[in-house]
Amino acid sequence: MEIAGVAEAIAWQADHAENAGAPATARIIRALLAVLESDTATGRRLANWQGLTMADAMPLRVTGGLHALYLAGEEPRLGEIYSGLMSDQSLVDALVVETARKFDHRLLPWLDGPPQTNEAGRSAGIMAGLMWLSGRLGPKFALNEIGASAGINTMMGRFHFNLGGLEAGPGNSQMHIAPAWRGPPPPAGPVEIVSARGCDLSPVDLTVSQQALRLKAFVWPDATERMVRMEAAIAMANETPPDLVQQDAAAFVADMLAQQQQPGITRVLFHTVMWQYMPDEACDAITAAMETAGALATGDKPLAWIKAETNRATFKQECRLRYWPGGDDEVLLAEIHPHGAWVDWKAPD
Repeated sequence: MEIAGVAEAIAWQADHAENAGAPATARIIRALLAVLESDTATGRRLANWQGLTMADAMPLRVTGGLHALYLAGEEPRLGEIYSGLMSDQSLVDALVVETARKFDHRLLPWLDGPPQTNEAGRSAGIMAGLMWLSGRLGPKFALNEIGASAGINTMMGRFHFNLGGLEAGPGNSQMHIAPAWRGPPPPAGPVEIVSARGCDLSPVDLTVSQQALRLKAFVWPDATERMVRMEAAIAMANETPPDLVQQDAAAFVADMLAQQQQPGITRVLFHTVMWQYMPDEACDAITAAMETAGALATGDKPLAWIKAETNRATFKQECRLRYWPGGDDEVLLAEIHPHGAWVDWKAPD
């Protein structure tokens, strides 16, 4: 999605946050309009931003930096905005501009790359998809995630799920995923995750405090449940780190498909809210590789692809699935909240 100008990009992102139930985040984003007019290096860089697209998520880069200052205890006054105590936009504008002046060169590096988010709540759609697949391909799965960030969702075999009243995973897990559920529950297919690994161009190590802080900074402050899940994920990673490699997504998929596949185990590629950040050439390469491998898949060595991504035509978040052999046509499993708050199940029986 191309956006005409910086002010429009900021307004669009603020409206998106508001509509997603994050009014405090929306106020912080709108305050960037005032930062644009300020005598700060951050404001000048925003004002001269080139090649605006939705995938840039440029306003969220700055808000992540601001949130990090609050989480580190360096600018506690921002807590008045995050808690909703300060809701007057003019007061919010003044405080954000003052913070930008005070921490100008600390905020600039946050503009160098897109936000990294790793939301455990998004695993609900993936797990429901595995349950749906279980009755078609069998209960055993080897998971492979691209754009895995910190690899939180590669740990979903250690999560406890309540999906429309259907429970799965260890009951004593630190991570509880229970989205509001619309429609019938997924089929009660057994799921055994025999392995899980992921890749990212810039993987986050949750066992390193500064890297964990950066990931927490991109969680919207309004989303207290998301922060609880993030703290649980950090604790789980410190117990047993996820299997995560630094690698390009297309190369990772090519390597995955080249490996020997164990009979009776479905090889699964999955990803959540990362496809929009990849260049078209990488998307095309992965699609071609999966379709070629799918044509060679057998009942004993099946292949599946589950994606939880934005539909660029409708801007809805959707969980979709393809599998081979037998399911080459893409199936809409569910419409989902961007951060996993609810799932609207739509899969065929």
